[in-house]
Amino acid sequence: MATPLYRFIEDKVLPGTGVASDAFWKGFDAIVADLAPKNIALLAERDRLQTELDSWHTAHPGPIQDMPAYRAFLEKIDYLVPQPTNVTTTTAHVDAELAEQAGPQLVVPILNARYALNAANARWGSLYDALYGTDAISASGGAEKGKAYNPIRGARVIEFARNFLDQAAPLEAASHKDCAGYAVVDGQLAVTLTNGERTSLKDNTLLIGYQGDAAAPSSVLLKHNDIHIDIQIDRSTPIGQSDAAGVSDVVLESALSTILDLEDSVAVVDAEDKVLAYSNWLGILQGTLTEEVSKGDKTFTRGLNPDRQYTGARR
Repeated sequence: MATPLYRFIEDKVLPGTGVASDAFWKGFDAIVADLAPKNIALLAERDRLQTELDSWHTAHPGPIQDMPAYRAFLEKIDYLVPQPTNVTTTTAHVDAELAEQAGPQLVVPILNARYALNAANARWGSLYDALYGTDAISASGGAEKGKAYNPIRGARVIEFARNFLDQAAPLEAASHKDCAGYAVVDGQLAVTLTNGERTSLKDNTLLIGYQGDAAAPSSVLLKHNDIHIDIQIDRSTPIGQSDAAGVSDVVLESALSTILDLEDSVAVVDAEDKVLAYSNWLGILQGTLTEEVSKGDKTFTRGLNPDRQYTGARR
């Protein structure tokens, strides 16, 4: 066992797990003894297939002329095997984000701490920022992005976001565009309209929770198709000051999961590489991973965003 890897396990991984060092290494030894021969056999099979393929393509250079004959060759060497019938597979003990929910999944090299942190933090993203900074909003009619804030473009962003809310969490006989205030009353979303009337969600089960005071929340958490929508309310911000309801942003649950890729062990080739990869991975799990980032003449420390905590709408 390479000393850097051994020390990483002993000093960083095992403490706090309740797993004794002797028990860990005994279990590790059993896994190696069980899997090493199987891995050797798999590598030998890969070499056999590659040799067969190399020989065929050497004998038949250029584009494949007879695809049925080529397929027959692949089947003969067991590169292609018969498609099984009546296959049933199930999953257990898998997070809902992987097993049930449909949503973006990011893939990043675990050796790059900055990329890993960016991907993990992408679980939540500002709809306002995404709309303002991309071509999802047309630049016509004076709505160019530019270097300074463009109120015309900003108004289009807000209109787009309100239309989105009307589709994802519609109100009873009203629009989120007409909202002058949000509150949570008796487990339901109470929406005050600009004309002084009050309304609520058509489907109040979409209300999940809130932050701050129920009578004047700093955010309202909704859910549509198992994806969360956070209406953030802050009248002290420039956007919130100009909004009738004080809405400063609409934040969406976006990238649901991240694959932390060891790049098929191509880049992770020695003990030092593996310790770096495992250290970054451990830092993600423990919430302690940080990275110094430089942009222009500014340097700052990037870490994982803090946990989001809400009060349940129906307690």
